[in-house]
Amino acid sequence: MNANEVKQLLETALKDCQVIAEGEGCNFQVVVVSSEFEGLMTVKRQQLVYAHLQEAIASGAIHAVTMKTYTPAQYSQL
Repeated sequence: MNANEVKQLLETALKDCQVIAEGEGCNFQVVVVSSEFEGLMTVKRQQLVYAHLQEAIASGAIHAVTMKTYTPAQYSQL
């Protein structure tokens, strides 16, 4: 799996989502911006992202993911 595949997977799974993915092999860093994160605590946001990556994690295609999650409003403040 490569960073583009991780990006496409998440952007397809989460509505109104933008993903910046970096990494190679089976270790990735992602920044996920989605309106689905509105009102969710950080742990719930991460669980939502991990749920969509679960198949790739279980298969070993992804070993480690470091993520930052933002709502569109939060991301615009950066």
